Formats: sequence, C-alpha cells, structure tokens
Amino acid sequence: MHHFVLKLDITWRDVVQRVLLVLATTLIIVWFMPRESRIEINVELGKPWRSADLTAPFDFPVYKSESVINAERDSVLRDYEPYYILHKETGVNAINNFVNAYSQSNIVLSTEFRSVIVNRLGKLYERGIVDTKEPVGGDRDTIHALRVVNGKIATSMPARNTLTAVQAYEQLLADPVLATRLDALQALNLNNYIVPNLLYDAERSEASKQELLNTIPLASGIMQRGQMIIARGAIVDEHTYAVIESYNIEKNRRMQTDSQITTTVLGELIYVLLLITGFTFFLSLWREQYFENLRSVGMLYSLIIVFSVLSSLLVGHNMFHVFIIPYAIVAIFIRVFMDARTAFMTHVVLVLICACELQRPLDFVAVQTMAGMTAIFSLRDLSSRSQLLWTAAAVTVSACLTKLALDLIATDTIANIDLGAYYYLFFCGLVLFCSYPLLYIMEKAFGYTSNITLIELSDMNKDLLRRMSEVAPGTFQHSIQVSNLAAEIGRKIGANAQLLRTGALYHDIGKIQNPIYFTENQSGGINPHDHLSCMDSANIIISHVTEGLKLADKYNLPDVLKQFIATHHGQGKAKYFYVKWKNEHPDEEVDELLFTYPGPNPFTKEQAILMMADAIEAASRSLSDYTEQSIRSLVNRIIDSMVTEGYFRECPITFRDIAYAKTVLIEKLKTIYHTRISYPELKNEQSKAVEEKSES
Repeated sequence: MHHFVLKLDITWRDVVQRVLLVLATTLIIVWFMPRESRIEINVELGKPWRSADLTAPFDFPVYKSESVINAERDSVLRDYEPYYILHKETGVNAINNFVNAYSQSNIVLSTEFRSVIVNRLGKLYERGIVDTKEPVGGDRDTIHALRVVNGKIATSMPARNTLTAVQAYEQLLADPVLATRLDALQALNLNNYIVPNLLYDAERSEASKQELLNTIPLASGIMQRGQMIIARGAIVDEHTYAVIESYNIEKNRRMQTDSQITTTVLGELIYVLLLITGFTFFLSLWREQYFENLRSVGMLYSLIIVFSVLSSLLVGHNMFHVFIIPYAIVAIFIRVFMDARTAFMTHVVLVLICACELQRPLDFVAVQTMAGMTAIFSLRDLSSRSQLLWTAAAVTVSACLTKLALDLIATDTIANIDLGAYYYLFFCGLVLFCSYPLLYIMEKAFGYTSNITLIELSDMNKDLLRRMSEVAPGTFQHSIQVSNLAAEIGRKIGANAQLLRTGALYHDIGKIQNPIYFTENQSGGINPHDHLSCMDSANIIISHVTEGLKLADKYNLPDVLKQFIATHHGQGKAKYFYVKWKNEHPDEEVDELLFTYPGPNPFTKEQAILMMADAIEAASRSLSDYTEQSIRSLVNRIIDSMVTEGYFRECPITFRDIAYAKTVLIEKLKTIYHTRISYPELKNEQSKAVEEKSES
C-alpha cells in the first residue's frame, strides 16, 4: 500500500530512455519548424496596426512597390534603342539573285520595267529590312528608334523608317509604276528576294537595356535605426505598407546567411528542449505511473509532435490560419483518458511550442490557453456524448470572446476588427464537434477506455450482462449491489466511480459457465459441492476468474475491465474449501496453490475498492442478524484482514481511503438491510409491582 509522497525513484535505464525520448521529440519538432516565413510581418493596407509600436532595428532602404518600378521601367525604356547590324551584301546578293532568276525564266518584260524592279529593291534595302523574328518585331509600337551598326559606326535611325519583309513586299506591289503589271510581279515571286539586312545584335541590345534599367533607383528612401515605422492603432497607408514590406525583405536577406540560420536553429533547439524537458520532469515527479505504460507516453508525446508539425506545415507553406487547428482537442483527449493536470500541462507546452513560429504569439497563446482550460473544466465528469458537444460549443465561444477582447484592446472601433480569424475559430469548433469519433479512434489506437464507453458497457441490455441475468440471476444481483457500493466509495475518496460501476458489473461474469456451483444462484437446498472433493470444488470456484477472462476476450471487453476480473480476489484463497480440507485432513500437507486464486493482487485504487466491496457484499448475506454492530464488525474484520494479508501493498490506496471505504460500506449496508434500533419491551403488571417495591 502506497502513500502519496513526492519522490523520484527511477533507474539509470529509465533516465536514458527519457533522455532519448526528449531528444527525439525535440529534433522532430525543430526539424519541421519553418525557417523564414515565420519572421514575416503580415500587414494589410488600410487596416489599423494592432501590434505594439514598430521601430526600425537597423538601417534599411525603403523599396519602391512593384507597380512604381514597372511604371519607371516603362518610362526609361522609351529611350531604349536596340542594336541592329547592317549587312550590305545581303541586298546586293538578293538583287543579283533576282537578275539571274529573271534571265532564266520564261517571263517576258521590258528592260525598262526590269530596271524599275531592281531600282525599287535597291531602295528597300537602303531603308533597311528588319528581321521580324527578333524583339523589335513585336515592340515596334514602343521602340521609336534603332541603333544601326555599319562597320564601326552606330547611328540612330527612326524605327518608322525601317521595313519588315511583309511591308517591303507590300510597298513593291503598291508602287505606281509596278502596279500596272501585278500579274508579272506575282509570277516573279519577288518575296523570295526580300531578305532582312538589319539583323538583331542581342549582346549589345541587352547591355544597352540593362544600362538603362540600372538607372532606376529601387529605393525611395532610407529608414534609420530607431526610427518609428508605425505606432499601435495607426492606419497602414501606402507609404507605411511599403516601409514594412521593405523591412520584411531586408530582414529575410539578412537571414539568408549560414551563421544566422545556425543561430536560429540553435535557439529553436534550446527553446523546444527546455519545454519538453520540463514536461518530462513534471511526468516523472507527479505522474510516474504513465511511464509504466508505453501507450500513455506514446499518446502524450505523439500529440505534441503531431500538432507541432501540423502548425509548422501551415505556417511554412502559408496555408490558412493556425486557428483552424483544434489544439483544444489535445486537452480533451488527455482529460478524458488521463487527468486534468496532465491535460493542462500538455496543452500549455504544445501552445508555447507552436507560438514561437508565429508573428503574434500573444494572441495565439491567450486564445488557445483559454480554449484548453475551457475544455478541461467542462469535462470534469464525462458521462454522455452530449457533453462533448457542449464542450465544443463552450471552447468555441471562449476562444472567440478571448480573441474579441484582444482585438478591442488593439483597435479604436469595432468596425476595424478583422473577422477572418473568427471564421477559422468557428471552423475549428466544427472540428471539435467531431471529437467523439476521434475519441473512439484514440481509444483503439492507444488502448484507453473513456467514460462514455464505460457507460455504454454498463447498459443492462448488453449481451453479456443480459445473459448473466438469465443464467446466473443471483450473481447478477450481487454484481449490481457491488457496483453501487464500489461507485459510492469511489465518489467518496476521489476514484473513478464510473469505472468502478462498470467493472463491478463484469467482475463475476465467469460464473456464467457454472452458475449452480455458486451459492447466490442455488435454490431448493441443492448444493452440487456436496458430491465433490474440497479440491474439485475449490477448482470450480477459482475457475470463475479464468473463465471470466475468456469471456472478456470473446466479447472484446477493454483491458481495464479484464483487470477487475483478474484482481477482484487477488491472490487470496477459496477459504471455505481450504479451511474445510484442513479440518478434514489435520495431519496432511497440502499444496496451497490448489486453493489460491491466480491474481494478481490489486494494483490500482479502483481494483482495491472493488475487492473490498465484493468481499463485504458477499459476506453480508451470511449474517444472521443485521444490526449496526454486526455490520460494523463484519466490515472491519474483513477489510482489516485484507490489509494484514498484504492485498493492498502494490496499489496506491491510503489508510485514509480505507477508513472512508469502511464508513461508506457500513452506512450503505445499514440502508440495504434496514437496520432498526432496539425498541424497549412493555413490562407486565407483576414486574412493575416488583420494580416499585424494590425502589421503595
């Protein structure tokens, strides 16, 4: 039997395991933390600045907006002149090709008309035919002049003076002299002799363009260190918006260095390591029993990891708002399966880890802490599914009210409050409304049993309980009585009353297999044990524990109920048959294991309570006189015997708890069996006369 004493009694192996657990948890969380996006200061044009006064921590330029830079770029590029190289031989070769082709053709034209064509082609090449495959072809409306390179000399030429190949051909066809013989011109295929002689010089052109663009200043001013950027509550105008965006750009640029990244990661490691280490110390000091169950440790640390990583992914990829994540569901799960203090500590650690990734951590910490506290307080005693719905509603309302309070503090008028965060909080509330199916998944994943499941299992219409009421009605009634007694004790000393109630209903289900061998199911004075040896009878009585465990496996009962079946007799003996055998064989040695239950002894407070309630209820049926004295004597004798024999050495139940249990059992049995005070007897006349004479 243990007393609640603050101690840290762990082995070196435990220390190593917990250190590795802390390091693994920390590394996973830090690995997924965003490196850059979390330092961005989000700002909305025309909205009030809700954070604290912002001053420049270092000198930085105020960059122009993209629209301003584009406008200046368009203005500068009006003076841009792309370079084109003049190839004189191109025109000469094209004209010669025309003459040669004409001389070999069957087309008959006058010498004078042919000379006009050659003359017109020459003039076209003198103006310049531009290669339309290069940029100037699509930019002729914006480019006003070209730089024509002729040898070592580059001269500026108006773009309108040059021609494209199509324009050159159209101009030939439109010539007044040549237009008289269009049929002949088309037959000559003159477009074959119109070849661009102005070819784009990409290297010189790009250099010229870049030189012009470099004249555009990217910044419109300088913010000096310590200079006020914006005061709290001020409206963000275009200039302030540009300053804050410039601050973000400059800060990100400074963050790109390897040394800065290393410093950031180191800070994150230390921060997360401190929180996880503190949480582990809390569990080691006040919740050591959770480390004895790997499922408990797995659920606690996995919830912290999963929600931290989920926050990192949302922030890192700039998706939605973190308020969309139902952090309060962590507090709900741990409160339902464990206890309120652990739920609060886990929730606070999770919120503090996620807060370091955000721009405005104060709002996040305040809202999520209030939501977690509301979830824990509203689930003080989970007894129905509807409580989860009320919890979801309460969490949503408390979170919204907390956010509203912070917004009212940070703004001048209600009209300036941004409603976006509230939409995410409402969506988060809808996710919390789905906590019941998620609770079921957690039960199956980590092997826990919620109060809702226990309530469902305590339904008398469940197959196993209905079968017991039909096959072993005496055992069924006994189980109901034990259930009431155990639940009352549990409420009195702070144990799980619902777990006790359900566990008591199932603790004797093994008696279904041989109900007639148990006295509560016997009638008509027939006792089959009269025809059996003490050892056989003891074996049948003891087997109701093993048979009960088989039925529990068959009907998929939770492990916590199987533990009640295994421990409600502990490693005690079937005393009736053991004593009877000893009396019948006083000179013989006996293997006491033949009369001993397989156990184990109770190792939780609830199991100890059930053992006491079961033994007292069964023994109370054999009382011949139900007076307060007889009931008190029975309760004290049986429970003191349990303590003396060491049944409670391995469970955390105190002497104070046992004293309260005795009191509850005595009072409840007095009520059940209707004990009465002893009324005085009416004396007859003769005895009255004798009494009066003696008095005189």
